Amino acid sequence: MTDIMTDIDTSPALRVPPASAADAAAFFTARLTFQADVSDVHASLESGDPGFVLVDSRGLEGWEQGRIPGAVHLPGAEIPSRAAELLDPAVPVVTYCWGPGCDGATRAALALAQLGYRVKEMIGGVEYWIREGFPVETAAGVERHPVDRLTAPVGSVTCGC
Repeated sequence: MTDIMTDIDTSPALRVPPASAADAAAFFTARLTFQADVSDVHASLESGDPGFVLVDSRGLEGWEQGRIPGAVHLPGAEIPSRAAELLDPAVPVVTYCWGPGCDGATRAALALAQLGYRVKEMIGGVEYWIREGFPVETAAGVERHPVDRLTAPVGSVTCGC
């Protein structure tokens, strides 16, 4: 039987020790204050009363390729000039863009926050929305892609976490 590691300095994952419980709680609370995952956004939209407006911050080509049903199209570059005509400042906004390799949703959330909107970013973007098998709207109608077994359990609407 292997001895349990007692010295965190010997663990590569713990080279920088974990934060105090209070600091960790503050960090994770802040993270959840600023972000929502695709499963939670999907569940909120499915409820019929999500409590927010979902904004797709991609350009026209991305929007036409496929978008989350019910999303408002507001490309990031157009936020300063068009947000007021499309969004109610009293309603929170959730932004999304392509995926985790793109910070377009982050830039859009920042631009909206600077205009006074309460905003969250949907982590994973439309990539993880599609990979989790949620519906995508195109000119041809609404379609679903098979669930990617690396991102979500097949046959379930949530990851169970």
